[in-house]
Amino acid sequence: MLPAYLPNPFAAVFGGGKTIDGGRVLSDGRRILGDGKTWKGLFAGIFFGLLAGCIQIWLSGRGFEVLGLEMPGFGPDFGSAFKVVFALSSGALFGDMFMSFFKRRLGLKRGSPLPLVDQLDFVLGAWVFTYLAAPAWFTDNFTFGIMATVVVVTPLLHVITNVIGYFIGVKKEPW
Repeated sequence: MLPAYLPNPFAAVFGGGKTIDGGRVLSDGRRILGDGKTWKGLFAGIFFGLLAGCIQIWLSGRGFEVLGLEMPGFGPDFGSAFKVVFALSSGALFGDMFMSFFKRRLGLKRGSPLPLVDQLDFVLGAWVFTYLAAPAWFTDNFTFGIMATVVVVTPLLHVITNVIGYFIGVKKEPW
């Protein structure tokens, strides 16, 4: 999940500039996505997710272990593995953007909390993109146990990283 966990924090750190929605609003008078979704952030997030994934691919190919556990492979060859890592990275950001769109439709402003949705939107996006890109790899690797663990651990990690982001001045809210 590391290629899916890293894009959003790096998008926040390196984002800014031209917004993806270009400031446009829909017929409801609300922004499509808002000021928090920028092209610079999107590309930075995908880049750092890909970088993390490529490092994992490299380590996996060398039998690297963490606490006695072997690193999972992302595919039988670099091309297949890169496709999975790209799907995880980009899916995370698009899942987050989709929920920003949904939150704008609900009338929620940028930074307004939507418990559990805020913590899991990027996971769902990463899983959908990865399933579409590599369904066999997805079903082999995202077992019920793994998915349950991700759903439980991710909100905790999300809260911790957001609080850190708030204290270092990258986020305006600690949630």
